[in-house]
Amino acid sequence: MEEDDIYTILENIKPQIIISAVRGNFAAQILAHQHIVEYLKENDCRLYFLSSANVFDTYRKYPSYEYDKTLSESVYGRLKIKIENMLLRLPQNKMAILRIPMVFGNSSPRIKGIKKFIWENAPIEVFPNLVLNVTNDDKLTQQIHYLINRNKTGIFHLGSKDLVHHEDFIKEVVERIGDFSPIYKRVFTSNEERYLAVLPKDNKLPKNLQYGYQDIIDHHVMR
Repeated sequence: MEEDDIYTILENIKPQIIISAVRGNFAAQILAHQHIVEYLKENDCRLYFLSSANVFDTYRKYPSYEYDKTLSESVYGRLKIKIENMLLRLPQNKMAILRIPMVFGNSSPRIKGIKKFIWENAPIEVFPNLVLNVTNDDKLTQQIHYLINRNKTGIFHLGSKDLVHHEDFIKEVVERIGDFSPIYKRVFTSNEERYLAVLPKDNKLPKNLQYGYQDIIDHHVMR
């Protein structure tokens, strides 16, 4: 992304669907998406952009829904907003913005990190006042697969339909990993509960693609 122009790749592949899940240098991400937007305008093509709950991280008192105004105090959140705003200027049938919460899964970086802390007897950070929803790699890919197959476009919030405290969720995950007594480092970023959750209201998926945070713990964190 920093060395090659994505437009050349798009011209060669001529995709009908682009899924953007890139990470890395922020300036390179912005330039890449500017070039994707140019390609979308000129070709029969659709973009699915993985955004983040962080586009709402300034709003701490409640969960966020699809058409709430975005506002972020983090550099990461502001990056996602900048790219979202680029896409919102396109015809809606050209793009879908998929906002996702924290992603877990058996081989995800977050779960690997927790296991590493357990083995090394290092403290696991938990945020007692943080209320969030969650997803994992399996559920997320099933939902994206559905959206592509049904030609869905617009803004979607892809996460569990219910909320959980970060500390409670992580402790339940650790219990599934094994019989350990890990050290927890409780981090308070504020004295009040704060929300970092994206819930669907207008663009809900079918029941079979909806799930609760307990499903992530029970069936997908450890298999």
